[in-house]
Amino acid sequence: MTSNNFPIFLSPSTSISDLPNALLASIFHFLGPADRKQCSLVSRSWFQVEGQSRHRLSLNAQSDLISVVQSLFSRFDFVTKLSLKCDRRSLSIGDDALILISHRCQNLIRLKLRSCRQLTDLGIENFAKNCRKLKKFSFGSCNFSAKGLNSVVNNCLFLEELSVKRLHGLAGGKSTESVEPGVVGSSLKMISLKDVYNGRCFEPLIIGSKNLKTLSLVRCYGDWDKFLQLVTKNVHGLIEMHLEKLQVSDLGLEAVSDCRNLEIFHLLKTPNCSDLGLMSVAENCKFLRKLHIDGLKMKRIGDEGLMSVAKNCPNLQELVLIGVDVTHTGLEQLSVNCRKLERLALCGSESVGDAEIACIAAKCIALRKLCIKNCPVSDHGMEALAVGCPNLVKVKVKKCKGVTSDGVGWLMASRGSLTVHLDAPVVEDQVANVANDFRHLAVDQDNSRQDLGVYLGET
Repeated sequence: MTSNNFPIFLSPSTSISDLPNALLASIFHFLGPADRKQCSLVSRSWFQVEGQSRHRLSLNAQSDLISVVQSLFSRFDFVTKLSLKCDRRSLSIGDDALILISHRCQNLIRLKLRSCRQLTDLGIENFAKNCRKLKKFSFGSCNFSAKGLNSVVNNCLFLEELSVKRLHGLAGGKSTESVEPGVVGSSLKMISLKDVYNGRCFEPLIIGSKNLKTLSLVRCYGDWDKFLQLVTKNVHGLIEMHLEKLQVSDLGLEAVSDCRNLEIFHLLKTPNCSDLGLMSVAENCKFLRKLHIDGLKMKRIGDEGLMSVAKNCPNLQELVLIGVDVTHTGLEQLSVNCRKLERLALCGSESVGDAEIACIAAKCIALRKLCIKNCPVSDHGMEALAVGCPNLVKVKVKKCKGVTSDGVGWLMASRGSLTVHLDAPVVEDQVANVANDFRHLAVDQDNSRQDLGVYLGET
């Protein structure tokens, strides 16, 4: 037996109370919080080892937490990942408690703050000066401002990930200060802004983060076209980008197309974007692996954009289309050129019917997971899947009124190893009956595949 790469030799007569501390700590890592708590009551030594081996802690950050900070972190003195969450209706910890925690947890590498509304810039500043090893900082529904954030980026030299959600200190003109890159300009790799009223104050930080890999902008106010142009001119290593519910148009997508190494792109609920913008991204970002698009049923993104993706992005493995009206014309191009496509989701599209499912079944050879939601698909589409997509392992069908338990039963009976999820329950007797019918039909596989041509319009 080994622990931390060092061999530990136990004799058959070794008592559980004689287990080495290193081995005991390794065992604790496999237990849940409740079991760890029970084990800590076995003996004083187990109590000590359990506390020293706990590196992750999640606390209710109400104001009375300050009364137990000293004793709590005397026991858990090796914590490196800390989460402080307070109920929105309760009074949270203040600066004194956070400063006290920072003195006891100077080895912290991750901190998450949620609804800690009593924290101010002063508390964040003192925390940043004591916890300089911080790598990940995430906070939401807090009231400190850009001044507090500047303290973090000026003191935490190793910061790699920054997640900001609903920072109230930036709203209503409370702060006109911008967040600068500070000392993290070379270390920061991920920035996520969500529900931020004055997101543009992060512009210097984003542009100054030369090694940024992931940028996520969700429900942030303002016109983002010019901002994206500045970002892509200054940050050249982006491989993942999320844009959701933003005021961004095809001009912004044209700027995104300058990210030649982009692999993951989410474009969700941006009504001013069209096929032209998507085509620009596809033509220049040829390494795309994952693409998610929510077109809001605006009919501005469709087959033309999809065919450009199919033509230019042969490495595509995952595609999610929501509210995008595509037909078998675009899907056929996708299946021909994107041979690595393994995961496909089609949701809320009025144009995706049995012909489109038949096209997928006949030509998406590598497909492993398929999700169809709120589309005019019927049992005929399920029958097409029964003889297509040889690598398919999972199918999820939701809110498709034309699909019944009989169609799913046919699919499950013909593909025994396939996992199928349907809104309506499928009775086991129905599956057995369909399986029996399926065996007696003895349909030749080649003939079944030829039948797919009916849906595709082939002769």
